[in-house]
Amino acid sequence: MPKKKASADELIALIIQGIEEVKGHDINLLDLREIENTVCDYFIICNGTSNTHVNAIVGSIQKIVSKAIQEKPWHVEGEDNAEWILMDYVDVVVHVFQKQTREFYDIEGLWGDAKSTLVASSVNH
Repeated sequence: MPKKKASADELIALIIQGIEEVKGHDINLLDLREIENTVCDYFIICNGTSNTHVNAIVGSIQKIVSKAIQEKPWHVEGEDNAEWILMDYVDVVVHVFQKQTREFYDIEGLWGDAKSTLVASSVNH
């Protein structure tokens, strides 16, 4: 029997687990479902401390999601300089930034109408 597609909630939980596994910072979940003409239902935004850390976060997310539900991102971009890597899981898009790049682009500000949930991390900063 074919495996049913994971729910968005399950995917979000796995992505957050992937971020926390390698101590990603300031995880924010934006719910875009109430906003018209959006490309996806959710954004997950977080940041790392360097391009190495950003790449580690992306690798951790891919590993955990792939292992748990056999899903791969439909599209990944930004890996060359790793200042901002976008991972597109269709319904959920993950933005992994370096801190200064996140502040510069201010995705949360641009999507100010979205319902925002800061994920309380067990990681001490």
